[in-house]
Amino acid sequence: MRVTHAPGKYADFQALRDRAVALRRAGCSLRQIRDELKVYNNDILNQLVKGEPPPAWTKRPNAKDGLREKARQLRLQGWTYDRIEAELGCSRGSVSLWVRDLPKPEPRYTAEEQQALMREGLARYRAAEDEKRDRIRLGAHRETAGLTDRELFTIGVALYWAEGTKSKPYARRERAVFVNSDPGVIQTYLAWLDLLEVGRERLKFRVLIHESADIDAAHRFWADIAGIDTSVFAKPTLKTHNPKTVRKNIGDDYHGCLVVSVARSADLYNRIDGWWSGIVTHAQARLR
Repeated sequence: MRVTHAPGKYADFQALRDRAVALRRAGCSLRQIRDELKVYNNDILNQLVKGEPPPAWTKRPNAKDGLREKARQLRLQGWTYDRIEAELGCSRGSVSLWVRDLPKPEPRYTAEEQQALMREGLARYRAAEDEKRDRIRLGAHRETAGLTDRELFTIGVALYWAEGTKSKPYARRERAVFVNSDPGVIQTYLAWLDLLEVGRERLKFRVLIHESADIDAAHRFWADIAGIDTSVFAKPTLKTHNPKTVRKNIGDDYHGCLVVSVARSADLYNRIDGWWSGIVTHAQARLR
């Protein structure tokens, strides 16, 4: 290779290169070669040692060399990227760069075993979540211990105003009619009526249910919830099926809704209206 350089002491480039190569192979650094040969032009100096690797002692230590070696050992033991990443605390990109030339380990589990492990893990997770929910519910349930009649009264007013029928300016219906599908809500409402000393003889019951459901079973279910005989139910209101909709309220757990009407209830309805208005006034005062 012919190199163009300034005349003078660099004129015999090959002889100079031979000396530089000998020094390089003897373990000298570029600075030592420069001082020995008195070559202070970096371009010329690099040309003199071109192709000769630097001695090991001149290489700066890499802080990740130890991690890289450990990662390679773990990969050879069959560890996955995720396990190596978690074990060494380094990024997935680094792990991939360090071990990508190594053979991929054989899977520890078959596809069927992996599916079974996933199902087991999911079952444990759901069990833990169920336990957590049950613990929260039990704690909240205990917080309602010793509920007073005054508190039940307020709850009943709010419950009716949320779920009961209301009179409208364009359709005055001052009647207490309550409809719900939740057994607990129905029982709370009936307990509230008992608190108000509304006699059971004034109550009328009717089931609102889909036409394809088991009506007799629904009557038995709601009779047990309300503590009444099935003979007191009025004719049920049947909901027709819309073929364009997909029903989800099906199966043995579907009992429709129970409609509870109070006879001669205009005064009761207006009292509920007034009670609710008072609750709202109190809430508005707290917001100011």
